[in-house]
Amino acid sequence: MSEKVTTMDMRRELGEILNRVALRHDEFIVERRGKPLAAIVPVEKLESLLRLARGTAARFLDRKPIPMGQEEADRLADEAKHRSRKGGRT
Repeated sequence: MSEKVTTMDMRRELGEILNRVALRHDEFIVERRGKPLAAIVPVEKLESLLRLARGTAARFLDRKPIPMGQEEADRLADEAKHRSRKGGRT
């Protein structure tokens, strides 16, 4: 579970927060006015997430396309067009 800290807390306690991340593998969500701005996580976790994302993207790109007729392609394009005009609602 990530601990929430404000930007002011970060300014006051940067050294302590970095030590907790490096030594205890704590995670922090930095917020300004209650809105999340950034995450501070151990480097190992970031590298792991990047490897996972790259592997997922590579598997997705390696997939064979599904054969689709022109009518089905047109139907999907129309559906996407209508959804984008509605603001993404289904």
